[in-house]
Amino acid sequence: MTTQPQTTLPYHFMRLPEVIATVGVSKSTLYAWAAAGKFPKPVQFPGGNIAAWVSTEVAAWMSAAVDARNGTQGLAA
Repeated sequence: MTTQPQTTLPYHFMRLPEVIATVGVSKSTLYAWAAAGKFPKPVQFPGGNIAAWVSTEVAAWMSAAVDARNGTQGLAA
């Protein structure tokens, strides 16, 4: 019996309910922030009815928000 090597996907997508739960703001706030360039824009899939956010982009945004609060933007860890 042979086993197939596991493939690591380069991205994990988060759908709207997961982003809302993670960030803690409303749908309208997320879309307003994205339109204003204050939050990552969602990836639009073919057909236009499905959108998702890249989890690493959401995590980076959250880290930047904490760094801004702490006054540690741009400092090496």
